[in-house]
Amino acid sequence: MKVGQITGQIIKPPQISEVSKAEEKKFENVFVDLIKNVNSAQNTSNRVTEDFINGEDIELHEVMIAGQKAKTSLELLTEIRNKAIDMYKELTRMQ
Repeated sequence: MKVGQITGQIIKPPQISEVSKAEEKKFENVFVDLIKNVNSAQNTSNRVTEDFINGEDIELHEVMIAGQKAKTSLELLTEIRNKAIDMYKELTRMQ
């Protein structure tokens, strides 16, 4: 491995507007994506449960895992909502 010389060039950091635009697009859909993921987990849990009940080749542990994933994701969404409401109430008290 050959090591090059240090030339003393200064690398410019990205401009603030470039960074904020990239993060802005990512943040605006966080809650929408979270809700979609929770809905997807609920639908998967329902589908796996129905398949198990209908006698398809699904093991009981797969049904339980899908149900727990759906439950945990819903609880997380509920807690995030509660924290957001608490934060909003606190902000309105400060004004």
